[in-house]
Amino acid sequence: MGRGPRGTRRSPGCGLQRLLRLVLLLSLARGVSGEPGTEDVDVCATCHEHATCQQKEGKRICICNYGFWGNGRTRCVDKDECQFGATVICGNHTSCHNTPGGFYCICHEGYRATNNNETFIPNDGTFCADIDECEDSGLCRHGGRCVNTPGSFACYCMEGYVAKNGPEPFHPRTDATSCTEIDCGIPPEVPEGYVVGSYSSTLGGQAHYSCKEGFLSVSGDRISRCTALGVWEPPKLHCQEISCGSPPEIQNAILVGNHSSRQGSVAHYDCQEGFESPGGKITSVCTEKGAWSEITYACTEIMIEIHDVLVFNDTCVRWQISPERVNARIVYLIRVERQQPDAAESVYEETVNVTTDSRTPEVCLHLQQGTNYTISISAAPPRRSVPAILGFQTPAKQTIANISVYNDTCLRWSSLKTADVLEMYLFHIWGQRWYQKAFVQEMVFNTTSSSQDPEICLDLHQGTSYNVSLQALSSALPVVIYLTTQITEPPLPEVDFFTVRGRPLPRFTLRKVKEINGPISSYQVLVLPLSLQSTFSCDSEGMTSFFGNTSPADGYVAAEILASDVPDDTLEISIGDRLYYGEYYNAPLKTGNEYCILLRITSEWNKVRRYSCAVWAEVKDSSLTAQQMVGVGLGSVAFVTILAFFSFSAV
Repeated sequence: MGRGPRGTRRSPGCGLQRLLRLVLLLSLARGVSGEPGTEDVDVCATCHEHATCQQKEGKRICICNYGFWGNGRTRCVDKDECQFGATVICGNHTSCHNTPGGFYCICHEGYRATNNNETFIPNDGTFCADIDECEDSGLCRHGGRCVNTPGSFACYCMEGYVAKNGPEPFHPRTDATSCTEIDCGIPPEVPEGYVVGSYSSTLGGQAHYSCKEGFLSVSGDRISRCTALGVWEPPKLHCQEISCGSPPEIQNAILVGNHSSRQGSVAHYDCQEGFESPGGKITSVCTEKGAWSEITYACTEIMIEIHDVLVFNDTCVRWQISPERVNARIVYLIRVERQQPDAAESVYEETVNVTTDSRTPEVCLHLQQGTNYTISISAAPPRRSVPAILGFQTPAKQTIANISVYNDTCLRWSSLKTADVLEMYLFHIWGQRWYQKAFVQEMVFNTTSSSQDPEICLDLHQGTSYNVSLQALSSALPVVIYLTTQITEPPLPEVDFFTVRGRPLPRFTLRKVKEINGPISSYQVLVLPLSLQSTFSCDSEGMTSFFGNTSPADGYVAAEILASDVPDDTLEISIGDRLYYGEYYNAPLKTGNEYCILLRITSEWNKVRRYSCAVWAEVKDSSLTAQQMVGVGLGSVAFVTILAFFSFSAV
């Protein structure tokens, strides 16, 4: 490699001096070594101005300096190191500059010498390295992102920004392009739809759509997004007017009233003759889903129970019917059969029809005195009924009179025999339940008494109809009476108790209980403020529906389910599902309030109601404390900070 210049070249005026030197050299050449009288010539004095005199092998010689070439005496010409090219001499991204006896290198624009000098000679390993202009954070201006390139850089708009007044990439020193934040503006409209809540019009912002009331989403995404082009995605939501079609058909019911299929329309039903809806009115509503709501009630066939049959005035019969809600005239068939002594079968006597709307029908028959009769009473078709059968004897040689019932299970009667005469009384008791077909209770026993007003209390089950045959040993025929014992409280509900903190609530499993003390009529779900749990009375009949509440502090009935509507002995219920159960609305629980949820069982028969209750769940306050809210806030800040760090690292 060459070095820097050591002097300047001489002008042509120096030719005379060169000629004199040549003459001197010739004179010296003429002298022969060893010849007497000859003196040595000074060789070093003859060296070229760009040469150096050096001693080699005992002789002095002239050698051209570094960066020059020639014989050292008459010729030393400058070497042009740059003739081989800047890349070969100086390296990549350089320009080479020759100097007398040397050269130097300069880095191209966008590059910097590794020795941090403006010029260099690469004999110490110096080379040109790319300058990272992007180290200047504000080089691409607001919203711009700098990308380094070999010897230069390029600017692009960051995510959420778009190029304005020019294309990408751009150079801030030569181009007018700038980056502005993306703003998609107002979201596009959807026919029969609207934007739900607030939205962001920046990149990635979302607008959520919903169909207007009376319209149903039939296809398409409900979200439109702000794109990198600064425009909203075309909404794909398609809203169609709700039409539920024809109301559903219900067995044993007739559709009446409004037949419209629009949202909110209500279809009303009436039960056919001989059927009823014990739970309430049957309706179905056209819902916002375009389908008719599920019908919770059904028309069930009215089963008439004939009970408490008694004989008065020797030949007249009176009875009672259930249920009491039967409000039509009923035709009764009374079949009379006469029992003959020593006869294998009874003799048909007559059939009498009685038509009445009375709750206590009665009829007087033409019967013979001192004769045993069996009377069967049933409702004529299309009514269905549980027939009552009465066996009695018209007065003849009867020693029992004025039989009566007291305290529900005790009998008292009068003896027509002489006082203080001991009499044996034979009892045959047969008990059945219309609501529990498998139940049968039969008792046969006797007792003795000398009283003229005997009495006895029987061991009878609650909620049962009994046929009691009482015969004095001295009488020819027994006296048959009917009595019905009152129901008692149903068994306690079998529940899985929950203590719930927060939402959502678990699904509750309702289990049927056995009809031990009377027929189970319904199950009710009660919602009380937790503070009222200790003071609530299970037999309180003042509980109203959610909308009938006079104060938020009062409890309400969230659901009522008939026992006949509980399939397979269990039924799952979700508290707060916004459905109607019976005439009661299952309202969502208010956040922040504390509740007690109870299950109440109702047993109803003969105008008597009995209840039993169990606490199903306690719902505690689920609102966050101040410390929890601070913790959640700090956690959110930490999450956003970490997310920003990873986003910057990715860039």
